[in-house]
Amino acid sequence: MKLEMICTGEEVLAGQIVDTNAAWLGNQLMDNGFEMHRRTTVGDRLTDLVDVFQERSTFADIILVNGGLGPTADDLSAQAMADAMGVELEENLAWRETLVLWAKERNVELNPKNLKQALLPKGAIVVDNPVGTACGFRVKLNRSWFFFTPGVPHEYKKMVIEQFIPFVKSQTNLQTKVEVTKLLSLGIGESDMAGRLEKLTWPEGITLGYRSYMPYLELKLIARDVSKEEQDKAILQATKVLGDGIVARNKGTLAAEIHELLTQREKTLTIAESLTGGEICSQLVAFSGSSHYLKHAIVAYCNEAKVALLDVSEQTILDQSEVSLACVAQMAAGAACTYSKVAESDFSIATSGIAGPAGGTVDNPVGTVVIAVKTGDQVVCQKIKFSAKRSRNHIRDLTTAIAFDMLRRAILGLSPIADYSYIERIESMVYSMKECRDLVTK
Repeated sequence: MKLEMICTGEEVLAGQIVDTNAAWLGNQLMDNGFEMHRRTTVGDRLTDLVDVFQERSTFADIILVNGGLGPTADDLSAQAMADAMGVELEENLAWRETLVLWAKERNVELNPKNLKQALLPKGAIVVDNPVGTACGFRVKLNRSWFFFTPGVPHEYKKMVIEQFIPFVKSQTNLQTKVEVTKLLSLGIGESDMAGRLEKLTWPEGITLGYRSYMPYLELKLIARDVSKEEQDKAILQATKVLGDGIVARNKGTLAAEIHELLTQREKTLTIAESLTGGEICSQLVAFSGSSHYLKHAIVAYCNEAKVALLDVSEQTILDQSEVSLACVAQMAAGAACTYSKVAESDFSIATSGIAGPAGGTVDNPVGTVVIAVKTGDQVVCQKIKFSAKRSRNHIRDLTTAIAFDMLRRAILGLSPIADYSYIERIESMVYSMKECRDLVTK
């Protein structure tokens, strides 16, 4: 079965907005065992819309059309579909009543622009929009079912999940079973990964896909009508070859993996950030339920804050600088103990470094980063060096990801320090919590 998508709107075509709806649909289809065969973007011009509807109607089985159903003059999807079919627009009385009720509940007066949203091609089947005023609809033209949805993301996504995916499933009993396993990697370049994987023999029906979104590289193992046993073999082969570079399965970020691990294991976390400026905390609190494990996060950007809030020794900073293993170890130890004078958090993480473009020294040039993870009675630290050619944001993003991976490994009982192919480690050190406290008193 051939599935396509037509995205409408001048703002999409001109690049004024990024079409996240299309990427989201592709993932939804894949997760449900379907593949998108083609995506077309067209502007808000009636003749262009009619042409593309007529053209694609002879190739695809189902086409989702996104956008162009609102009340304004440039919302032309319904009219274009009517013209492509050679029929008139007619008012759908049921949707008109929906609009009347909507206006009454909000004490507003309907006008012709609002009522335009009830005009559909003759014979169209209404697709309910439970969270908006623009209804969707579906019609058949040539070999294709056209399924129309608004472009507003929260309306569109609800309609896709509740109505479009079930409709697609209802149209075939012969769909190839497609399953996708996503392996998230860190510290492996795309050419390096491809070189390692593509010389191997894979089970029939398994294909590889790559998606790079810094600081991660995602490997997709796409299985078409492949047994669970063969899929497991392929996953095991990939993880063996890529080693420590694989940091999560079927998760989009390491923050998602950390959230799940801490929640499941009922462990607590505290955070001390300098270089990353709150990014570690921000990524975690994006998840509901993070308050169950996250006790606090301190952004100690200046040295005075490190001393006052985290009990870092002034002498350590004077002797070794804030970009040192001793400093970041004390930050992690201080964060673990700050929220309670009785109980320490199970884990803590700390970051410091020089993201640039200025601020580097001979000993610590731009791109030098120190990260610490407190686990049990130990604080494990490493000093790493990124290329100064990387941007400030890139250095901060990579630091956040590596801090998360150090924490992930600590939670799993592994050594927090891993080898990544393109990240240079300068040195590492393990301190006891007692040693960190003793440094403060010296």
